[in-house]
Amino acid sequence: MAGSKVLCVAEKPAIAKAVAQHLSGGRMRTLHVNGNRYVKNYVFDFNFGGTWGDCSVTMTSVMGHLTSVEFQREYMGWTSCPPAQLFEAPIHVYVDKERAAIAENILTQARNCNALFIWTDCDREGEHIGTEVRDKARESNQRIIVKRAMFNNTERAHILNAARSLGDLDERQANAVAARIELDLRIGAAFTRLLTLQLQPLHDSLQNHTISYGSCQFPTLGFVVDRYLRVKRFKSEKFWGIKVMHARDNMKVNFLWSRVHLFDRAAVIMMLERCLMAKKAKVTKVNQKPTSKWRPLPLTTVDLQMMGTRYLHMDSSAVMKTAEALYTKGFISYPRTETDQFDKGIDLKKLIEKQLEDQSWGEYARGLLDGNFKTPRAGRHNDRAHPPIHPVCWVSPSALSANEKKVYEFVVRRFLACCSDDAKGQSTEVEIQYGDEMFRARGLIVLERNYLDVYVYDKWESTQQLPNYRVGEQFEPTEANIFDGKTTPPNYLTEPELIGLMDANGIGTDATMAEHIEKIKMRSYIGVHSRGGGRNAVKELIPSRLGIALILGYDDVFAGLADKPSLSKPFLRKEMELEMRDVCAGTRMRQHVVQQNLDMYRELFIHTQRRMNMLKSAFRRYIVEEENV
Repeated sequence: MAGSKVLCVAEKPAIAKAVAQHLSGGRMRTLHVNGNRYVKNYVFDFNFGGTWGDCSVTMTSVMGHLTSVEFQREYMGWTSCPPAQLFEAPIHVYVDKERAAIAENILTQARNCNALFIWTDCDREGEHIGTEVRDKARESNQRIIVKRAMFNNTERAHILNAARSLGDLDERQANAVAARIELDLRIGAAFTRLLTLQLQPLHDSLQNHTISYGSCQFPTLGFVVDRYLRVKRFKSEKFWGIKVMHARDNMKVNFLWSRVHLFDRAAVIMMLERCLMAKKAKVTKVNQKPTSKWRPLPLTTVDLQMMGTRYLHMDSSAVMKTAEALYTKGFISYPRTETDQFDKGIDLKKLIEKQLEDQSWGEYARGLLDGNFKTPRAGRHNDRAHPPIHPVCWVSPSALSANEKKVYEFVVRRFLACCSDDAKGQSTEVEIQYGDEMFRARGLIVLERNYLDVYVYDKWESTQQLPNYRVGEQFEPTEANIFDGKTTPPNYLTEPELIGLMDANGIGTDATMAEHIEKIKMRSYIGVHSRGGGRNAVKELIPSRLGIALILGYDDVFAGLADKPSLSKPFLRKEMELEMRDVCAGTRMRQHVVQQNLDMYRELFIHTQRRMNMLKSAFRRYIVEEENV
């Protein structure tokens, strides 16, 4: 195939430019694309090796998905048909005006090429975009040969290797995305039209408000509302407990009651009296042993979002946008991955070496290379597509924006921590019997901080030091008295907790969780409120009256129906996500999964229509009546 003309297409303009620079060695012509100021064509020669050899290359890109899916024109109006008809209304794939110039460029470039090499991101979405590009190229050249480059960062050696070890598009992953797109369109449009048309007339505040439904949005909102109601409905209870203190060797040792506390004051008083009558406490156990705080696992997308929102004071959407920018610029590996174990073929020490010149962690990196390096722990997840998120090269802080600095620093520190030893300490536990009651004191001395020196996000501090108690010895406590307190409600949900719940319940993918949270914020279903001030402020998610009305209304609609779980719960979407994995694995057919889910959601839709009065009642209760209070 030497002498072939090859068209290469990346998912984003910045990736196309980075790949073109590596393959061309910087010797390329840059041509503008009519009608789009972001997409460019890079023309150069490159030897792909093997059967392809020397080729004339044009490298270009799309900007995400090339096509969209929509209902045919006669079904587009909000009142064009009963919403239920959208479950089977004809749909079509089209290129919108914003992408028309990009599609035309692919048509033109493919016309005279022998081969099309896809350079989209190596995930489900990237496979689907790759098939969109392939289908558009074949409109002008049916005989074009299509191959796929597999890469997860834009480091030069990695890109050159990807160019010389081409594979094939994964049709099954693309089919899973196509199934999800069709289901989200049909289900979302049908329920959104029903809700909006039925509920808008109930109150002036809803007149211009689209009351949208999404099979990921609603369970996400449900988690926020559920926690909010737990807080609001919480009833505090008073409790009592016993505290014991012993002063010895200039130390005050606080022993904690093994029962923690009880809700019966008289019973606690009686137990304390028995302790005091015994006068002396007896040491029943002394346990001193080495202990460790494990270094973190290699970084996944979900962990990046959770840690980013907790420690970097950014919401998950901003974390992911920033990580995408760092990846596009070639500073970190692909930030959408479920893998928490490094492949043995990755030269981790070479990656550490690139961080030596950094003023903040360069010295720590040097220590790893000088003998402190430890093979990272291996988690239980491997998506077989991308490694854990890690730095690809060192970047001067002056080349990064404020958010990029925070995310890049986190990725680097996490990576260096993975390659470090666990923190090590000495723990001591002393157990005593005082009367009929048992009490315990624990102490910790941190001996070697190890990974904690670079991973500033983890805390592990020495606590009270304990005197040298011996098993069997007796002593009279310095103090023994009753304390009281009240139970407190849980806090409102935070974004890291919400991401954890979504991950545990299979709502969305690691790549889309931030988008679903952003969507329910944008729809005014939830708001963000700060608890506390300064750097320690915690951002909590609070549902709006509209959000509460939607969730409680739907809970009423499906109350008492064991065979029909509420649309506010995660079960239906979790099942759909598992079925998408089956499509990827080739054990289920795309059309079968689509039809089965449409049949199920159509039944739920009909049930919602029949009990719409319950939804309206919830709206009147939480929006109309509360506003008049």
